[in-house]
Amino acid sequence: MDDRKNELSGSVLGGVVQAGAVHGGVHFHGIPAPRTVPRQLLGAPAHFTDRAEELAELDSIAAQGGRTLALLHGPGGVGKTALALHWAHRRGDRFRDGQLYVDLAGFSGGDPMRPADALGLFLRGLGTPPGQVPAEPAEQASLYRSLTADRELLVLLDNAVSVGQVLPLLPASSESAVLVTSRSRLAGLVAEGARLVEVGPLGESSAVRLLSHAVGGTRITREQAPARELVGMCGGLPIALRVAAARLAARPRWSVRRVVAELTDERDRLSALSPGSELSVRTTFDLSYRALRPAAAALYRRLAQHPGPDFGPEVAHSVLDDPPERALDLLDELVQDSLVEEIVEDRYRFHDLLLLHARDQAGPEEKAEALRRVLEWYLAAARVADLVITPHRRRLAYEFRSTPPGLPRLADREAALSWLEAERANLIAGGRAALDHGWPDLAWQLSDVMWPLLLHHKHYRDRLAINECGITAARRLGDLVAEADMLKRQGLALTTLSRFAEAEEHLAASADRATAAGDRRGAADAREMVALLHLDQDEPAKALAELRDLVRVNRELAADRSLGLVLIHLGTTLARTGQPAAGLEALDEAVRLFDGLAEPDPYNRARVTLAMAKVHHHGGDATAADRLGEVALAAMRELDSDRGAAEAHELLAESAAERADAVRAAEHWGHALRLLTKLGSTRVALVSARLADVEPPTRLG
Repeated sequence: MDDRKNELSGSVLGGVVQAGAVHGGVHFHGIPAPRTVPRQLLGAPAHFTDRAEELAELDSIAAQGGRTLALLHGPGGVGKTALALHWAHRRGDRFRDGQLYVDLAGFSGGDPMRPADALGLFLRGLGTPPGQVPAEPAEQASLYRSLTADRELLVLLDNAVSVGQVLPLLPASSESAVLVTSRSRLAGLVAEGARLVEVGPLGESSAVRLLSHAVGGTRITREQAPARELVGMCGGLPIALRVAAARLAARPRWSVRRVVAELTDERDRLSALSPGSELSVRTTFDLSYRALRPAAAALYRRLAQHPGPDFGPEVAHSVLDDPPERALDLLDELVQDSLVEEIVEDRYRFHDLLLLHARDQAGPEEKAEALRRVLEWYLAAARVADLVITPHRRRLAYEFRSTPPGLPRLADREAALSWLEAERANLIAGGRAALDHGWPDLAWQLSDVMWPLLLHHKHYRDRLAINECGITAARRLGDLVAEADMLKRQGLALTTLSRFAEAEEHLAASADRATAAGDRRGAADAREMVALLHLDQDEPAKALAELRDLVRVNRELAADRSLGLVLIHLGTTLARTGQPAAGLEALDEAVRLFDGLAEPDPYNRARVTLAMAKVHHHGGDATAADRLGEVALAAMRELDSDRGAAEAHELLAESAAERADAVRAAEHWGHALRLLTKLGSTRVALVSARLADVEPPTRLG
């Protein structure tokens, strides 16, 4: 009787390889990564009042089974978002896999959010590593459907302007709920099973209760008649009621009748100039704005020039000449007066109606100055992150008009990447705004400074648009060096997307522009990308010719670090074409160059070691390949380079498999698989298949 048992003793984390009497292939079992549970909803609205009929209707829709899809439609400022958030927080526990939220910005006065951008936000929220988010919208939508097929999610799509914005964002699961808010009746959603929920102005009694909750105390109770009159003047719209209530709350000695009298006078004055259905709302905003202290009023006007969807308190400091604590006090005043909304801690935005109102208060010169200050602040802050992540790269000089205040302190690469990711939408919008306002130098710099984020988090669609903005800006500047740099980046992005003909065209143009500018360094960089393009197209002979000439150019330029990088490519390409001895000679020189740099470059030094291990492996020297592979693996681990460590594990797995050491091969394939899965690499399927194919030795006895 065989009394062997399949048991483990002790605590085991990660993959397990069964050894002993094994028949068939080894199966690698890892502890599955826990699902990411997104919690993206904004906070529950304060002073939410009534809406019993609408809430009951939403409950009824949700109770019918299957996917819940409800469209809350009504005029601006009527409280659609507040209603959706209130219901979502009340019913949130039902959706065990979390909540997704996005403001589609359909009525902000700027460009509505593209579905691809919203999909990217959702995919990352669901745990997809940034580098794994596909570039093409169809692939993004497919991955989103796969990730949501068996999840119970609550999805809130706020401020949608069209059916086309909404459809790609609908989850595949029949157990999910989707709430859409819009000023339009998006009738096309009915074909997708949507139920329309009309959200109208609050009735008089409900509006008075909202006013009472917001003001507090017994003031509204004591002045019922003026309160009802105030509600009528605000049209029952919560946005106007909140602004009026904020004025009363900040002035405890004022009577409700005084506010009504002011509104009456102002409305009568404006009605002859601009009659319309939104007059009462605008009147309320006007009075609250004029009651602000001059510095707070200036902040209100200037913050409205911010090009992105939301902002932090440092942006408020950038548009004022006051100390940071003073700027924060003024921002708090705007929040207290309900003119700006704090959506999460230290993150603010305007309601779209207030945004348009605030923009109208500033003159052309003040608008331009405020926008320039905001954009220069983003550039300076992003440069802090850029220097942390990619300290070695070349940068073009930029002269700031003034010193941007309150820049972030970013301790390490992870913090810097997180900051760039959080501000990505603002940086992209800032680049476009700079180009639109005739500041091509600033537009180019805002495109350039995002390179480290695009390098590590990919964002392929954003990458193409950012590079195109940079190319246009450089051409308007007439700066050939700047244009060459952006053309090179666009060529690299197009190569990654396998658009090889376009990539080669951009890279050739980059080299031409750099050569015309007398920038041999820039021309060499572009040609290096051409060599890598040849390798991607399986044309090693063309790549070799290019790389050998680049070695000559970099020697002439005395560019030791760049020469070392070219030698890495040359060494591995020589080995690939059956010339391992020549490859090792190139890599030996790369070792000497990187060891002699005044400013160490440990990552690329580790890359040289790994390249040498690969060349020895190609040449059949397993002992040297394993020894150098282990050295490279240790270095990559110390540098926290998951990509480099995965590459080293793959090499060591290949070497072990060739020696018929199945257990060792499975161990390294397993480590590589976990790292590549974490990175979202396209090699996951290949490595998974190699792991499944490993055959362990049969135990004797």
